[in-house]
Amino acid sequence: GYYLKWDQQENYYYAVKNTGFEPNPERTEGSYSKHSSIDDKIDPFHYYTTLIKFGLGRSTYNAAQEIREDKITREEGVALVKKYDMEFPNKYFREFLDYINLKEDDFWKIIDANRPDHLWHKVNNEWKLSNPIWSYEL
Repeated sequence: GYYLKWDQQENYYYAVKNTGFEPNPERTEGSYSKHSSIDDKIDPFHYYTTLIKFGLGRSTYNAAQEIREDKITREEGVALVKKYDMEFPNKYFREFLDYINLKEDDFWKIIDANRPDHLWHKVNNEWKLSNPIWSYEL
């Protein structure tokens, strides 16, 4: 941030061009990027719990930043958020549970106990956001 303006997409392009940086072969879960959190197995759970607590997932954060920087349109951002924001990070789930010494049933009990009532409701036994951010008109 001291040498180049912090712009995630531009910094990615810079790293590819100048350092040989290579993105993941697959997209980061909960996101639409292939270059975020590639060296961190816990970060996707931070964003997932943020989604549970605040109703905003990683795709919302990324898309909002890219909309502000005129990298994508609001319509593109909404489509990305709808597609990826609610995605659960399965890839390292077992390792994560082992690391925090928690059983899967207990994990889901904690998650569900921390869903704010004003944000979440169940439809056909599936959790849904009551007022997803993309449902608001500008």
